[in-house]
Amino acid sequence: MCYRHPDRPTGLSCSRCGRPACPECLRPAAVGQHCVDCLRDDGVQRGSANPGRRSWSFRAISSSRTPYATYALIAINLIVFGLCVAEAGVTDPSNAALFAHGDLVKGIVGDGEYWRLLTAGFLHFTVMHVAVNMISLYIIGRDLEIALGIYRYLAVYLISLLGGSAAVMLFEADNVQTAGASGAIYGLMGAMLVIVLKARVSPTPVLVIIGFNVVLSISLPGISLMAHLGGLAFGVAATAAIVYLPELVLPRNRLDAASASRVSWAALGVLLVLALAVGVGAGVMYSGPMILR
Repeated sequence: MCYRHPDRPTGLSCSRCGRPACPECLRPAAVGQHCVDCLRDDGVQRGSANPGRRSWSFRAISSSRTPYATYALIAINLIVFGLCVAEAGVTDPSNAALFAHGDLVKGIVGDGEYWRLLTAGFLHFTVMHVAVNMISLYIIGRDLEIALGIYRYLAVYLISLLGGSAAVMLFEADNVQTAGASGAIYGLMGAMLVIVLKARVSPTPVLVIIGFNVVLSISLPGISLMAHLGGLAFGVAATAAIVYLPELVLPRNRLDAASASRVSWAALGVLLVLALAVGVGAGVMYSGPMILR
């Protein structure tokens, strides 16, 4: 519930102090958003003649709270990449055993190796591949994690990752090798779009970023457009389940924090099962040639 309006459930929180707040009590700040009290306090402390109206750097936003999940995800991806490099060399980490048993190839998943729907999201082909994805995760994930809360943020990340894998299983060619965290990162872009819309801020900057990245996915070779679009769609759906769904399905007299949380987590569970069901189902129904490594 909003800390200033106890009758208003919200899936958002201040990027600075972490208090839950409704869109009326939040103001945009770079990628995240700050509550009106943090803006007022900062204006008083700095002796501003116009409290609450100043530009904010990423450092100022993230200084009060640490996005542990984002840092942990980055660390896991880098450790896995380091293990692949240690075994196969920096020029072609995809020759490592971890890659051979964890990347996403439709024909191999169809033979029963369904764990690849998850593990492919933590493997990267090159130094540039992992560097671009981890920088993107660092930029987008820090404030998004604080805005959503660590557990809901991780749920959106996981659902987006599996949603991207599901789209690959449905639409990608049989023998295309897919790996990388970009499906999950596109899901975080979609999450940011939903939060911006909920906060009643112009979505144009986020839409431009998403559009630019989709164009790159189409125009550059070796990029899985299906993983990106699948992650984006599931990220939007998961975040909408957090910030919009409770007030749409709950009657006004039952719209409290506990009920809103139950509704959003139930919807997140449904989306998780759906992403898994689509990915596994596409594998079960796979009738193409068996692909051997």
